[in-house]
Amino acid sequence: MIQQLIERYKRIRTERFLAQTYQYSYAFLGMGQHSLTNLYPVLHYLGVPLKYICVTSERKAQLIERKFPHVKATTSLDMILNDDEVKGVFVSASPSAHFSLASQILKSNKSLFIEKPPCQSLQELDALIDKQRLYGSPVAMVGMQKRYAPAVQILQKHLRKEHLISYDLHYLTGNYPEGDALLDLYIHPLDLVTHLFGKPEILACQQVAPASYIIMLRHSHIVGTLELSTAYTWTAAEESLKICTSKGIYRLSQMEQLTFEPKPSTILGIPIEKVHPHNKNIEYLYVLNNFIPVFPNNQIYSQGYFNELSAFVEAVEGNNANIVTSLESVRDAYLLIEKIKSH
Repeated sequence: MIQQLIERYKRIRTERFLAQTYQYSYAFLGMGQHSLTNLYPVLHYLGVPLKYICVTSERKAQLIERKFPHVKATTSLDMILNDDEVKGVFVSASPSAHFSLASQILKSNKSLFIEKPPCQSLQELDALIDKQRLYGSPVAMVGMQKRYAPAVQILQKHLRKEHLISYDLHYLTGNYPEGDALLDLYIHPLDLVTHLFGKPEILACQQVAPASYIIMLRHSHIVGTLELSTAYTWTAAEESLKICTSKGIYRLSQMEQLTFEPKPSTILGIPIEKVHPHNKNIEYLYVLNNFIPVFPNNQIYSQGYFNELSAFVEAVEGNNANIVTSLESVRDAYLLIEKIKSH
């Protein structure tokens, strides 16, 4: 009986996955390492009907059609924009080209998924928001995938029930000579704290090394410090967030582990742990399981790429989808970046 129930559950799960199909066609602009590693695998897994891949090189277009014979490779964006079958366009090109590409796609009234950073300034972001309103683009979504990470979504639900006190965030990498660290790298942690805690005010901002900052922010219900730096190493890069609440301490590490440590009780303000031995009680709210090699235990899933791309396609298809990265939603992060640059 138990074996039959197990087999029935597996069959239902497989059939549900196979029954998930899409009616519209899509196009992808860009064929860089990030796209190949994190985005294309998700689209393939979901079975998204990708009709075009657009690149800037004829040579690369020829190679793409040999590698992916079911896709039309092109160097013409107009071919995609004039194709009524294409309802959604993914853009993951050079960051400097994102604003121009996004503007053209919004004007064509197609849905847009644009990787971070969607543009180079707050002024450009406001222009994209205006274009979406003017041309009535159905969906316009920014690729801030950490908002869709399972650990972040779990953390956000818990924080709604908590009295917040302070947080401490570290985003530490090696040298980044190929671009603007504030826009290309630090947009992630800055967007995360605005997403979790709301619009911030800068209390202090100190640049301690090239592209390295110590920042103190005040939100409406919490104060936090951030260390954003490229003065460390890529081999042991660190992304961690510690949040202190009245009930305990949340720790998020690399989007792969989320824990909660309740604070020991007190009597008349006296900490019991000082007079009586206290064993730490740590609750694991999310842990990436590296033992079982299924898709939800893949970093593409834990980092949020799967959920964000799935949400975009579901929204384009007209299904209920939780879009939490609209163009408007990243405005606070851009405003914060502009203030940091002016300090």
